[in-house]
Amino acid sequence: MSTDPALTPLHQKLFEEGLKVRREVVGNEYVDRALAGGSTEFSRAGQELVTEFCWGAPELAVHIRGAINNGLTEVEIREAILHATTYCGVPAGVDAMKTAERVLNEMEEKGEHKRELGKRVA
Repeated sequence: MSTDPALTPLHQKLFEEGLKVRREVVGNEYVDRALAGGSTEFSRAGQELVTEFCWGAPELAVHIRGAINNGLTEVEIREAILHATTYCGVPAGVDAMKTAERVLNEMEEKGEHKRELGKRVA
């Protein structure tokens, strides 16, 4: 991000537009909670690193919710995780499946989603 003060209004506009989309995808509650922590000069560099390069497992839950809210099916989410597992490794893939299952169950409990693949198998 530029430090040129002349670009501050543009950055603010882009931030507001991004925030609007983020709220549509993951909901007000998540966005408000994420913003409540704020940032300091000390933590800013770390936040930028996470934002730009390494949204990892903690953020996967947000993206699962966003995927459902944007019309993906459970089958499509499962297949994306299976595909990614071949690149990120089985431990990460197993963790991703558990995260997705947890989010989908939470969404069903809240009445936000009806499970497609939630039946137990023998």
